Amino acid sequence: MADESPSPAATPERTTARETLSGTSPEPGAAKPDPVLTIDDVTRTFGGLTAVDVGHLEIQRGAITGLIGPNGAGKTTLFNLLTGFDRADTGSWTFEGTALQKLPPHRVARRGVVRTFQLTKALAGMSVLENMRLGATGQRGESFLGALFTGWGAQEKAITGRAHELLRRFQLDAKAEDLAGSLSGGQRKLLEMARALMMDPTVVMLDEPMAGVNPALTQTLLGHVRSLRDEGMTVVFVEHDMDVIRDVSDWVVVMAQGRVIAEGPPEALSSNEAVVDAYLGAHHDQVLEFDAEGNPVGETAELVEEMEAAEIVGEERAEPSEEGKRS
Repeated sequence: MADESPSPAATPERTTARETLSGTSPEPGAAKPDPVLTIDDVTRTFGGLTAVDVGHLEIQRGAITGLIGPNGAGKTTLFNLLTGFDRADTGSWTFEGTALQKLPPHRVARRGVVRTFQLTKALAGMSVLENMRLGATGQRGESFLGALFTGWGAQEKAITGRAHELLRRFQLDAKAEDLAGSLSGGQRKLLEMARALMMDPTVVMLDEPMAGVNPALTQTLLGHVRSLRDEGMTVVFVEHDMDVIRDVSDWVVVMAQGRVIAEGPPEALSSNEAVVDAYLGAHHDQVLEFDAEGNPVGETAELVEEMEAAEIVGEERAEPSEEGKRS
C-alpha cells in the first residue's frame, strides 16, 4: 500500500534584502521597510565648509548599503558622526529608536554599532589574539573587584575561545601569536573586521575595507561582507570601486558636497543624472575648447576654474602603503 502521509513541507525561502527593498522609492531620504538607523537634519561644518548636510536618511536592517560619492563628499565624516568620533553641529540619529548623537564611541559600540577605519587601527605592539580579546565587551576583569569576585577567569576563557573561532573564520588563526604590526595591510583589514565581530554587533560600518588590498583578497573580503548580512547583520560601507558596489550592495546611497543626492539599487544609479553630474561635473557633455597653445578658452576656461576651486576642499584619500600593495 502506498504511503499516503503528507510529504514534509518545503522550507520557505528567505526573503533577500533586495526583495525587501524592491518597493522602495529610489530617491534621497526614501523611507525603508525596516530601518535600523535613522538620521535627521545632521550637519557638520569646518569653518566655512559644510562637510555634512543630511536632511533624512534611513538604513535598512539586514541589508548591505554602499555609501559612495566623489572625494570630499562627506562620507567618512558622516561615519565619524554616527559612531561618536566627531560631534555634529545639528541634528539627531537613532539606532533602533535610541538616540546616539550624544554618546562617545565606546558606548555607541556597546549599543551594537561598530566600525572599521580606512587606515587600520590595530595595536601593533600586541599580538593578534590580544587585539581580538580587546574587542570583547563587558569584561569583568577590567575592574579590580570584578576580577576578584565574579569568575573572571571563566569569562576570559570564553572570550579567548570566541577570538580563536573568528580568527579561523578570517584565516588568521596561524597568526594568533604574531604581533599585529607584523601583518600585511590586507591581513590588518581582516583583523579589524574580525575584531569588530567580537562585540556581536547589529550594524557594522566599514570605511573603505577594500582600499589597498590585492584583487584576490578583495574577493575574500567581499565574501565576509556578504556573510555578515547572511547572519542578520546590517552592513554600511564606503567604497570607490563601482564594480564592488554593483557586486555586493543591496542599496546604494550617493553623497556629494555633504548631501545625499541619490539612493537606489546599484543597477539604477548609472543612469541617474545627479550621480553622473556628481562624478563628472554638470557640464560633462560640454564640448571643450582650447586655443592654439592648448589653453582653455570661453566656457571651457570657466569650467576649469570651477573645477580648480572645487579641488581645494577635496577630501584627502590615503594612498595604499607599500605594505598594503603587497597584501
